[in-house]
Amino acid sequence: MPLLLQRMQRLAFGRRAVAHPTHPSRDIHPAWVVVLASAWLATACNVPLWREVAALPGQDTLRGWGFALAFAVIVAAGNAALLSVLAWRWTLKPAITVMLLMAAFGAYFMLAYGIAIDASMLVNVMQTDVKEAGDLLNWRMLATVLALTAPPLLWLYRRPVRRMHAFRHMAHNGALLVGSIVVIVVCLLLVFQDFASVMRNHTKLRYLINPLNSVYALGNIATKPLRLDTSTLMPLGRDAQLGASYMGQQKPPLLVLVLGETGRSVNFGLNGYDRPTTPLLSARTDLVTARNAWSCGTSTAASVPCMFSHLGRSGFEARKANYESLIDVLHHAGLAVLWLDNQAGCKGVCERVGQVHTTALQDPALCPDGECLDPIMLKDLDQRLANLPAEQRSRGTVVVMHQMGSHGPAYFKRSAAALKKFQPECTSTALQECTQAQVVNAYDNSIVQTDQFLDSVINWLSAQSDKAQTAMIYVADHGESLGENNIYLHGLPYSIAPDVQKHVPWITWLSPAMQARSGVSTPCLQKDLAERRITHDGYFHSVLGLMDVKTNVYNRDWDMFTGCRHPAAVQPAG
Repeated sequence: MPLLLQRMQRLAFGRRAVAHPTHPSRDIHPAWVVVLASAWLATACNVPLWREVAALPGQDTLRGWGFALAFAVIVAAGNAALLSVLAWRWTLKPAITVMLLMAAFGAYFMLAYGIAIDASMLVNVMQTDVKEAGDLLNWRMLATVLALTAPPLLWLYRRPVRRMHAFRHMAHNGALLVGSIVVIVVCLLLVFQDFASVMRNHTKLRYLINPLNSVYALGNIATKPLRLDTSTLMPLGRDAQLGASYMGQQKPPLLVLVLGETGRSVNFGLNGYDRPTTPLLSARTDLVTARNAWSCGTSTAASVPCMFSHLGRSGFEARKANYESLIDVLHHAGLAVLWLDNQAGCKGVCERVGQVHTTALQDPALCPDGECLDPIMLKDLDQRLANLPAEQRSRGTVVVMHQMGSHGPAYFKRSAAALKKFQPECTSTALQECTQAQVVNAYDNSIVQTDQFLDSVINWLSAQSDKAQTAMIYVADHGESLGENNIYLHGLPYSIAPDVQKHVPWITWLSPAMQARSGVSTPCLQKDLAERRITHDGYFHSVLGLMDVKTNVYNRDWDMFTGCRHPAAVQPAG
């Protein structure tokens, strides 16, 4: 009898009848799953977006509410359009799961650190190592992700989705896609003037539309090979030769390039900061600090390849091929080159020269918990240089030291206990748990550590004066936000990033012997670079100019030393 009743129900109600005669079917049409998931994504998972929208001028008016409602429907319809393409039997639930997880993590980072999500931010995330990722984990992240994903996923996986014939399913998905597009167009027409104005004047909003921002960024990354040939590395500076200053030299040049990490120019006492964050450097009279220096990007993944490129920021972003880097050109010229890394790698610019990563080093004092403070790069440095080819060392040596610097959010890990001058400091990686003053204290302590490290580098170079003509150039790859306007860390799109993420410290030290060799005067540079704007665009050319490397890719106009190079000094061709 139950089986007969069940068959009668199926005849009467078709596929909507269920297995048990006393319980109506709980299956749900895929279109409804898409609509409900899209609504959840557009509302609960977009709190950072709606918070920014609520802060727009005139948003408390009826017109403002109408714009916000239309915007929300546009976002929901956009999610629905994307999911309609994936609304098949075996892909619908996994696709929704992935989008929910992307949205949940995106919402957390946007809420916690005030970031925005674009392709460069995702590249930065993908290149983050295990230690850096560990610094970002905390209970707030777990709670946020669970709150945004658990309710919809529990509902989704307890609810059977109705099965349909393939052609019928295709027709329904097509109708959902067309309907979503129509809804977007209608809503845009209703609020087009306001929408166009907001998108033009408040660019950050487009990077907060969650998770469509991540989907778009992933698409941008996936299609990059179509715009940029990454399969071939184009040769650069193969004509590089050493200039006349190397003829009959008594001592070879030794240049240390300190690649800083997350340095804010405004937090360096040397640059006028009202806190003594650089007591050792500030006490020196033989330094050149460029107070108006600007980065090529707002993240390591963007800045490092750009600053070691010959193209400059605009040319680098528009390039159609990958080129060898400054490191390669120095190597082509016959110099010994060594890259020391206390960070997450060189982003491809040092792959063809000798490298040492501090993860391979063990020192209980300098590497507590397996993560090293920057002074570790000076340990056994003499021996490391001695291991480089003797013929190249006899010409000259360039050492790159890639700092851990002030990498966040665990600023408190970036300074030794003896250098923690500013208290209390934030000891949490969830920066929103601390006051801004505590965050700044922890960050400033990391600058004190950098001050001590740079002073040690200069002292080490000075000790080499009996056998080399020495110099140091320190420049940070990008800056950092420390809670200003509720923005933390770095990596915002360059066009909307605050100045503190782009304004970087740039410090140069030239020994008397290097000044005589290069013809570049420290007193002249101190005056010339005190206020003059320079950028990472000039880094490649300035290093070549200082090292007297002749090559056609050198651009004298981008060499920051040009204005203070004595006319009698030999200059690179180009």
